[in-house]
Amino acid sequence: MKGLNPGGVWAIYRAEMQRTVRTIFQSVAAPVLTTALYFVVFGGAIGSRIREVDGVAYGSFIVPGLMMLSILTQSISNASIGIYFPKFTGTIFEILSAPLSSTEAVIAYVGAAATKSMIIALIILATATLFVQVRIDHPLWMTAFLVLVSVAFSLFGFIIGIWAKNFEQLAMIPTLVVTPLTFLGGSFYSIKMLPPFWQTVSLFNPVVYLISGFRWSFYGQGDVSVVTSLGFTLTFIVVCFAALAWIFRVGWRLRP
Repeated sequence: MKGLNPGGVWAIYRAEMQRTVRTIFQSVAAPVLTTALYFVVFGGAIGSRIREVDGVAYGSFIVPGLMMLSILTQSISNASIGIYFPKFTGTIFEILSAPLSSTEAVIAYVGAAATKSMIIALIILATATLFVQVRIDHPLWMTAFLVLVSVAFSLFGFIIGIWAKNFEQLAMIPTLVVTPLTFLGGSFYSIKMLPPFWQTVSLFNPVVYLISGFRWSFYGQGDVSVVTSLGFTLTFIVVCFAALAWIFRVGWRLRP
């Protein structure tokens, strides 16, 4: 069995990370400013009316949701753009013909996208501590969810980047599907606050399971069990890997 090509993986990973360094101000300033605005709007306006949620101060309660919103959008954006531009410029054929397996290419692109998403999420966490008190009851679980969700949605973004034929399609799913699902998935509220019918409807939103598990790692409570959240996340990763294996085997949207 052919071994992993660490040099090739590192070359792509480094190139992707260097692309982020070139836009470091935008990459760092945007999430910091956005987080501050969320705390001004949600923490100030809504927090004055909702003091606590399940015994947690509202401003602290929304921190995991803010981080998850960033992880999902950044993971998809970074991974989809990372593979779309080689398709757009035609350099994808150099990658396909290089002594690099499809698995190694996925590891490099997805690894870089997930790394960038985790860095942004941690910056948001650090920014949040300037506004509210944040405690992490289960730091190992928090780290596990941070890594797993970043990898899961980087894989998903990689698939979107392969699927997209233009920039409009590249932005369609993150804008019209993922972001609304995140806002409706309990980012800024507990689904237990909803009427029974809408609580049931919310359980069909996959983002609920991600946010719930992540919030549990902070405050020891979530809308669904942590085992269910972890199981959903792992299942999503497996499905995305299976889809990518098929894509590279048949060359869908990669080869003429």
